[in-house]
Amino acid sequence: MKTEELSTIECPVILTIKLIGNKWKLLILRSLFLDTCRFNQLQKELGDISQKVLTENLRDLERAKLISRTVYPEVPPRVEYSLTLLGQSLRGIVQAMKDFGENYQATFLQRKSKN
Repeated sequence: MKTEELSTIECPVILTIKLIGNKWKLLILRSLFLDTCRFNQLQKELGDISQKVLTENLRDLERAKLISRTVYPEVPPRVEYSLTLLGQSLRGIVQAMKDFGENYQATFLQRKSKN
C-alpha cells in the first residue's frame, strides 16, 4: 500500500491492519523477530509461499518502514532483511497474538476434543 493511501486512513486500528494484516506479513515479522534473514531463509521458514508473494510482502513491509533490506556488494550478491525500530515496536502485538493462540488451544480446543 502506498504512503499516500495510508495517510488518508483515520482509524489507527485500520491503519495497523493495512500495514500488517495478512498472514504472510505477520509470519515474516515473526521470523524477523528471531533474527535477520535472507530471502531463501524466509521462504524456507514460511513454507507454502511463492517467490512472488514473498517479494511483494517484503516490499510492502519495507515501504512501510517496518523492515530494512541490506544489499552487500559481494559475488554472489547477499541481501538480508531485518526489522527497523518501528518494526520492533510490533513485537507486543505479535506476542499478544501468540499468547491468545496458545490460550485458545489450551482451553477451547482441548475442551472440545474431550466432549
